[in-house]
Amino acid sequence: MTTKPERSSTAETADEQWLTPKDICTQLQIPEQTFYQWRVKHIGPRAYRIGRHLRISRSDFNSWLSSHLEV
Repeated sequence: MTTKPERSSTAETADEQWLTPKDICTQLQIPEQTFYQWRVKHIGPRAYRIGRHLRISRSDFNSWLSSHLEV
């Protein structure tokens, strides 16, 4: 009898979808320069530097986006 192991947070992280700054800008319909200005001002979504590339996790982007929702 074998049991299926439960998903750990490590496995969930491995399944995370990563977005590029260009992906973010396309979704928000903003110029890439705006994204990089947000990074300088520390008001954009949290990004990770992987080698020389910036990547934003889909969950971090969604959280950041929902925190900027106007009511």
